[in-house]
This record gives sequence, structure tokens and C-alpha cells, in this order.
Amino acid sequence: MRIRNWLGIDTMSDIETLKAELKKLSAKATSAKMDLHDLSEELPTDWERIPDVAAKAFTVFQELTAKRAALKRLESQ
Repeated sequence: MRIRNWLGIDTMSDIETLKAELKKLSAKATSAKMDLHDLSEELPTDWERIPDVAAKAFTVFQELTAKRAALKRLESQ
């Protein structure tokens, strides 16, 4: 069932798009989490990589959180 909001936007299409994006982002987040985990197990070797690996994880989780909030807003319309 397709639902158009008051602006004429096809919310079901937006929801489907966001869900697909979330699936990809979730995989990226899992990978970033594992990179952090692997790096922590190697410490003190490669300690210089901490800021870079942590920044990548932070960015992907920040984006994942924002997309989840957007999906929640769309689903509640």
C-alpha cells in the first residue's frame, strides 16, 4: 500500500529506500566495530591508528543513528 503525505511524497518509497540504506550502513557499522576491536587486540602495536579507526567508526555510527531516527519519523507519519 502506497501512502502519500501532505506534500505528495511517497512515504512507502522513502521508507523502503531508508531500509535499504540502513542495511548497508549496518554492515559498515559492524565492519567499523570489528576494526576497532581488532586494533584494540593488537595494542600497543599500531596505536597511532587509533584516531583514524575511531573516527571512521564514529562517523558510520553517527550516520546510522541519524538514518534510524529518520526511518522512525517516516514510519510514524
